Amino acid sequence: MKRIKTSLIILVWDEIEALTKIWDSIPFDEADEVIFIDPGSTDGTVELIQSRGYRVHRQQKLGRGHAFNEGARLAKYDHIIFFSGDGNEEPADIAKVREHLAEGYDMVIAGRHLLPGAKSDDSDDPLLLRKFVPILFGLFVDAVWKTGVKDAVNGLRGFKKSSFFALELDAPKHDVELQSTIRAGKLKMRIKEFPTVELLRAGGVRKPTASSMKIGVSQLYCIARELCVFKK
Repeated sequence: MKRIKTSLIILVWDEIEALTKIWDSIPFDEADEVIFIDPGSTDGTVELIQSRGYRVHRQQKLGRGHAFNEGARLAKYDHIIFFSGDGNEEPADIAKVREHLAEGYDMVIAGRHLLPGAKSDDSDDPLLLRKFVPILFGLFVDAVWKTGVKDAVNGLRGFKKSSFFALELDAPKHDVELQSTIRAGKLKMRIKEFPTVELLRAGGVRKPTASSMKIGVSQLYCIARELCVFKK
């Protein structure tokens, strides 16, 4: 299979503990460019990354959606992969995302739910809200927009860059992944989902902006809005 040119965009925010633990597992050689996006870490994360020779972009607007858009605009190559530096995502899946992008897909998603072999990390989610709410959202999104995707909200995903910009994503926070899945369905893009095992957070704490309740509300609003807008 022909190797495609890929930009790996790694999102971090006060993740020095996790990043130190997973650093050697990240397959940097799977990418032709690596960009770290950071909204203002104060724990030494930026200094660690820079000391190892990598570029850090200071995020201009707080929010995961803004990080996606800023990273995509910075990327030099025609395919982009988003990866979080908190340890929840499997580094080895970066190569799988790249391989599927090379097959011609517009968007590739590492899915944690319902696929054979897939598994989510429920260690800090006793009520399983972070598991079952995304499953319900995914089923609804698939029923309405025929995406064929089980995990419509997971963050580990890649895009053909032209397809990413065609989505015109404007979701500011953790609803950006859900919005990208919905809009890819609306545009009838080629989507590939493969099973992943979500890992335990490697260090640090979940950010207040990433609480299950806040994410669930923002994603519900995203679905309601997408039912009414972006008619293409």
